[in-house]
Amino acid sequence: MRRSLGKVALVLLLGVVIGAVCSEVIGLFLPADSVAEQVFVRSIPFGLETMTINLVVVQLTFGLKFHVNLMSVVGVFLASQMLRWYR
Repeated sequence: MRRSLGKVALVLLLGVVIGAVCSEVIGLFLPADSVAEQVFVRSIPFGLETMTINLVVVQLTFGLKFHVNLMSVVGVFLASQMLRWYR
């Protein structure tokens, strides 16, 4: 059975959000600068730097940056498994 692209994107986005929330909750209980905090909470940012275009009348700013941590990856994995299970 084929799934629509919108449903797949929604489930994966939901997985990222759930992973981010779990990461924040775990971060509340871990001591700062511990190895567990570095693994589960700290994220690796990547993406495009912001770029500003000034057209005198209007100023446009573009940029896109992702912050990925272990819990976000786990959330996406769990969401993809739930998508396989859900018909």
